[in-house]
Amino acid sequence: MRKSMGTVVLTLTLGVMIGAIVSEVIGLFLSEGSVAEQLFVQYISFGPAVNHWNLVILDVTFGFQIHFNLMSVIGVFVASQMLRWYR
Repeated sequence: MRKSMGTVVLTLTLGVMIGAIVSEVIGLFLSEGSVAEQLFVQYISFGPAVNHWNLVILDVTFGFQIHFNLMSVIGVFVASQMLRWYR
């Protein structure tokens, strides 16, 4: 049975968000600077540059960054496996 594109995007987005939450929780218990903290908590961010416009009476900021770490990749994998068995 084919899944709709919305279901796939929602599942993968939830997988990334759950992985990020698990990463932050794991980070609470790890000592700062340890190898495990670098593996599970530190992330790689990419995306377009953030634009900041100061219009005297209004400050406007546009842009977004995507942060990936090991737990978000694992979250996407778990979400994709759950999507396989979702009916």
